[in-house]
Amino acid sequence: MQKIKIGHWFQPKKALNIALIILLICGIDGCHKESVVTDISGNMQIKKASFSDLSGWNSENFAEIIPVFKKNCAQIFKNKNYYISSENLKIPAADLQNKCNKFNNKNIKTASEMKKFLEDEFIPYAVSDNGKAEGKFTSYYEAVINASYHKSERYKYPVYGKPNDLIEINLRDFDKDLPNTRLVGRVVDNKFVPYYSRRDIENNGISAPVIVWGDDLVDIHFMQIQGSAVAKMDDGSEIRIGYADNNGYKFKGIGSILISKGFIKSEDSSMPKIREWLRNNPDKAQDLMAENERFIFQKINTADGPLGAYGVSLTAGRSLAVDTRYIPLGSILWLDTVSPDKRSIDKIVFAQDIGSAIKGVVRGDYFWGHGEEALKYAGRMNSVGKYFLILPKETTVKVN
Repeated sequence: MQKIKIGHWFQPKKALNIALIILLICGIDGCHKESVVTDISGNMQIKKASFSDLSGWNSENFAEIIPVFKKNCAQIFKNKNYYISSENLKIPAADLQNKCNKFNNKNIKTASEMKKFLEDEFIPYAVSDNGKAEGKFTSYYEAVINASYHKSERYKYPVYGKPNDLIEINLRDFDKDLPNTRLVGRVVDNKFVPYYSRRDIENNGISAPVIVWGDDLVDIHFMQIQGSAVAKMDDGSEIRIGYADNNGYKFKGIGSILISKGFIKSEDSSMPKIREWLRNNPDKAQDLMAENERFIFQKINTADGPLGAYGVSLTAGRSLAVDTRYIPLGSILWLDTVSPDKRSIDKIVFAQDIGSAIKGVVRGDYFWGHGEEALKYAGRMNSVGKYFLILPKETTVKVN
C-alpha cells in the first residue's frame, strides 16, 4: 500500500530547480493554499486548516498541556527511526524532536506561553475518511480490583503474567512478501498451534506466573477489557497492573454477547449496567464472559499511571487510543466531540494508546482516568466527533 509521507521529500540537489518552478507557477497562477492528501485506497485525507477552525481553541487549558507535552517529548526523543509513522502516514521524527528541543529551551511554564508556542510552531490538519470528517469516539478508564499476593477462599481468581510457553511470530520475518501479521501460539509436537482460549485458561489454568489473586472474576474481566487496573491489596497498599500480552484471539465485547442472547437491550449496554447484570447472574456470568476468547496477561506497572502502547503513562483527559494504521503514536491531536452528558470535549490530546476495537480513520478511545467516577463516563460514551492532526509548520505533506 502506498503511504502518506509527511516530510521533506525532494532531493537536496533538486531543491533550487523545484523552487524556481514553484516561483514561476505561483507568479503566473498563484499558489493554492490548501493541500489534500490521500492514501492509495482513498480512505484517509488530511487538509490544512488553521487554529481558528478549532472549536474552543481559545478556551483550552493550555497550562494543563505542559506536563503531558513534556512527557510525550521524552518518548519522541527515544525514536531512532527516520519517521514517527503509521501504515499510511509518516512524520519525520526530526521535525517533532526539533519542536521538543524548542519547547525545552523556552522553559515554558504558563498557559499563554504554551498557547503561543503551539500557534507559532504548529499547524492543524483536518482528518477525514473518504471526505467524512466525523467518526466514532468511545472512552475507557483504569479499573479497580481487590487483590492479594496469596490465594485464599476470598482471593481465588488468578491474574496471570505472560505465560512461559507463549510464542510470538511475524509472517514477514519469514518472507517479506507475506503480511505484517503477528501470530501468537504455542508449540505442540513440534507444531505451532493457537494458544489456549479464555475458557481453556479459566477452566484448566496455564503455565504462567500469578501476579496477584483477585476476589471478583467480573472485575478481572473488566480489567482485561480496559487493559489495566489499580489493585487494592489486602494489606492496605495499592499497586498498578498493566498490559503485558494477549493470547492472540479476537476480542468480543461482553455487551454484544449479552445483547445477542437477549439478556439486555442495546440501550442498557453501558459498562455499569453490564457489570450489574453479570453480578446479579453469577450462574451465567463466567460462561458468557468466556465467549470473549481473548485473554489479557498482565504485569506490575511502577509508572505514575497506566502505561499506554506508546510507552508513557496515560493522562486522564489527555490521552487517546487510536488506530495506528492511520494515526502514529506520539501524534498531537485536537479532539472535537461530546461527553455522555453532551458536554463539549474540545481539547488537545495525545495519541498514546491502542485498542482492539479502535479501527478506522476517524476513531478514538478517550481516557477518562481512574476508578468508579471515571467508569460512570467511560462506560456510557459513544459519541460522534472529529479530530485534527497538529503538525510542525515546516513539515511538508506528500503522497509517496
